[in-house]
Amino acid sequence: MYTVALIGGDGAGKTTIADQLRDSFPLPLKYLYMGINIESSNVALPTSRIIEKLKKQKNVSPTGDAPPSTSLHNRPQKRKPAGKVWATIRLCNRIAEELYRQVLSWNYRRKGFIVLYDRYFTFDFASFEPAEVYRQRPWDDRIHRWFLANHYPHPDMTIFLYAPPEVLYARKGEASIEYLDNLQQTYLKQGERSPNFIVVDATQPLEKVY
Repeated sequence: MYTVALIGGDGAGKTTIADQLRDSFPLPLKYLYMGINIESSNVALPTSRIIEKLKKQKNVSPTGDAPPSTSLHNRPQKRKPAGKVWATIRLCNRIAEELYRQVLSWNYRRKGFIVLYDRYFTFDFASFEPAEVYRQRPWDDRIHRWFLANHYPHPDMTIFLYAPPEVLYARKGEASIEYLDNLQQTYLKQGERSPNFIVVDATQPLEKVY
């Protein structure tokens, strides 16, 4: 059977549409979260949950407040030796996690299900930066992005829920308009490399988007 990915900026309605499809799609369907937020994932390796817990403990401030979880998109360039070991562990686990979800997807398809992806790694980590900027990224980030770009499978179909960055920001108030605009431009460029890439106007009423 087929795989379908729903992508879009925060506030585009990905999870809402995914929930509606899970409830009413006429064919056998399995939902699989394919984003970077372990806490939002419906499946994850035990090691991923352990690393997430350790990361939160490591980042707890003197007041006891833990800052929001961050991704590989924004990390410091220089690391101490212990930091390099930690980065290596996280890289190996991240790739193992992404492969694990592909194994689950393959197993669902083998059983006759359409697999609905909420987000997708190859879009979240696509990079179209100038070479001199890209080389400034941490080494493990570059390896991870190379792996996804060259070895991770494309969905059979990708549905991009597009809305102007100003609309997305007004809906959720997260990130920034500039960040959301850059993210969506990256999605469009990555879509040129992906089969059956469809753009849907997410400013329409929910029933029309669905």
